[in-house]
Amino acid sequence: MSLDNNQQGKILLQIARAAIARALHVPCTAVAVEENMSWLCKPGATFVTLTQCSELRGCIGSLQACDPLLEDVSNNAVLAALHDPRFLPLVEDELDTVAVEVSLLSQLQPLGFTSEADVLAQLRPNIDGIVFDCGSHRSTFLPQVWESLPQPQQFLAKLKLKARLSEDFWSEEIQLSRYTVSKWREIEGSKECAHG
Repeated sequence: MSLDNNQQGKILLQIARAAIARALHVPCTAVAVEENMSWLCKPGATFVTLTQCSELRGCIGSLQACDPLLEDVSNNAVLAALHDPRFLPLVEDELDTVAVEVSLLSQLQPLGFTSEADVLAQLRPNIDGIVFDCGSHRSTFLPQVWESLPQPQQFLAKLKLKARLSEDFWSEEIQLSRYTVSKWREIEGSKECAHG
């Protein structure tokens, strides 16, 4: 029996939540998943994003499909919850207050360009995730970031900042790749969002 895209997404969300629950030693209320399904054994690259009251609470992922999808999404879920250096580790009481989002990445496609203006003309808002590489500097933005940075110039400038370079930095050594994602997100609950 083959699963449609939404069914696969639902399973990936359950796997991510269950992995975080196990890491926090919390009983998981998610439905048990058949973890030996063939599509979960194929290599996959995912990002797991956690939000709390619509604010980012952790995001970690893989850009290359090296590990089986099941392993990749489980590992990234735990890393996003406990090891994103921008945030304190998630604690047990927070598990019910976060919404999980899983993004499954396409293969990276190198971008050919002659100048920064050429790059900006090629970027596809709300479609492209971009990987920025220059020497030891590397960063990426998922396509979801276009929601807060809708202009290509702004998107690229913040991508350079994330790579610890200045917004106006440019070099012949810059390499860019693009990817798209299939993404699924839990519905965010409201019980955590009573601001006192």
